Amino acid sequence: MPAISARASAGVLFIFQLPETIFVRIGQTIQGSLENWHYSLAMLKPQDGIVLTRFMASATVNNNQMEFTMACRGKRIFWSVLGLAAFGVLTVQGDDWPGWRGPARSGKSAETGLLKAWPEGGPALLWKASGIGKGFSSVAVVKGTVYTTGDVGGELKLSALNDQGKILWQQVQGPAYTASHGGARSTPVLDGNRIYLVGGAGRVTCHDAATRQLVWERELKSLGGAPGGWGYSESALIVDDKVIVTPGGSNGIVALDKRTGKDVWRSDAPCKAHYSSAIVIRDQAHALIVQGTGSGLLALDPKDGRRVWSSDFSSGNTANCPDPAYADGYLFWANGYGKGGICFKVECQEGAWSFAEVWRTGDMVCHHGGYVIDKGYIYGNHNAGWSCLDLKTGQPAWKNQKGVGKGSICFADGLLFLFGENGGKAGVVAASPEAFAMSGELTVQGTGPSWAHPVVAGGRLYLRYDDSLYCFDVKGR
Repeated sequence: MPAISARASAGVLFIFQLPETIFVRIGQTIQGSLENWHYSLAMLKPQDGIVLTRFMASATVNNNQMEFTMACRGKRIFWSVLGLAAFGVLTVQGDDWPGWRGPARSGKSAETGLLKAWPEGGPALLWKASGIGKGFSSVAVVKGTVYTTGDVGGELKLSALNDQGKILWQQVQGPAYTASHGGARSTPVLDGNRIYLVGGAGRVTCHDAATRQLVWERELKSLGGAPGGWGYSESALIVDDKVIVTPGGSNGIVALDKRTGKDVWRSDAPCKAHYSSAIVIRDQAHALIVQGTGSGLLALDPKDGRRVWSSDFSSGNTANCPDPAYADGYLFWANGYGKGGICFKVECQEGAWSFAEVWRTGDMVCHHGGYVIDKGYIYGNHNAGWSCLDLKTGQPAWKNQKGVGKGSICFADGLLFLFGENGGKAGVVAASPEAFAMSGELTVQGTGPSWAHPVVAGGRLYLRYDDSLYCFDVKGR
């Protein structure tokens, strides 16, 4: 089988394994999918008596749109690399965490080689940084630089720190959200050399990561929407060349050009903005944007914002905070205030999507801390503790485990990293349906609730509590 490979500047090796025999007529183009890449194979019309065979492939890798072209002379497929082009530079490395809930917005890191058990008192503290401002924003980590936001003197400031915890620079994004539970909400999202941020008061901005200059800004309220009672809290979603945000109102969800900030489309589905962040689900060449709103779940075509599907589950709830989660053909969403969770089987046949409800549960009542899916099981916050549910059936493998108490979660190397909302308690537990067994705990200092989600990137655990950011070494020895 012919294999095609190319290495990008960030050291990522892409390998395409084509079928053993492909028949392509001169002038014909064949399209298909390989893993998360979409490709076309064309036999071009002869020029100067020579047939040119061209292979093109593109994909979104860590929120960066990549493309490369390979070609050969003649009718047989003996490949030579002619070029490697990128729509935006691929600056995100394999151990980076470029925004809210990680590279795939799943709460999962691909890192390995981490400590399976922590020593007494927790892993080594590498540094603690203060002065980032008040709030609940988590962190993005790209090429050793850490980005977060906070309320500093009534202004929402975007901060960049180096790998030693020193603040490199701070930039005012706009007014801070200062009403009920005031402070930063959204996590910065990096795409190439751009930083995208949604402020709690509704300002959406794009900044140049190198120059720190503001590239463009928009106001969500000018797009016809209104925030929930605790301000705008979503983190922007980058889909191809679009920034997806949820102003709410008659158009609900809006796509902006990530280069200019201008409208690309406004959805045809009204909804009430709440506190979830949108995700993308894919089936070969097809994709959907799925968002949890105050009106329920909403799925849109990313090309034009057309509503494809919706569910009124959890509509009218006090606050819908967690993101939807998608894995293995199942879409799961759970909320707090007694709502619990719902799961749908998702199928796509030649671009036609279908959603069939398969189960509901009261064993994952999740206020804000979210959940992750791994190897057919959902692990997440349930009331004041933690539960593990079978993805296909909703049956609990275990539930009501106290751990660090109610809090937030991320996953790396077969481990669940938990961060309690009270008292700065954090812990680690193996992601196993067999049992819930803590293998380490630590405590960080701060005041008020610790609602920022934990992050694992580059062998480090980041915990943000109030005005301080803590960085721990969790590499295995």
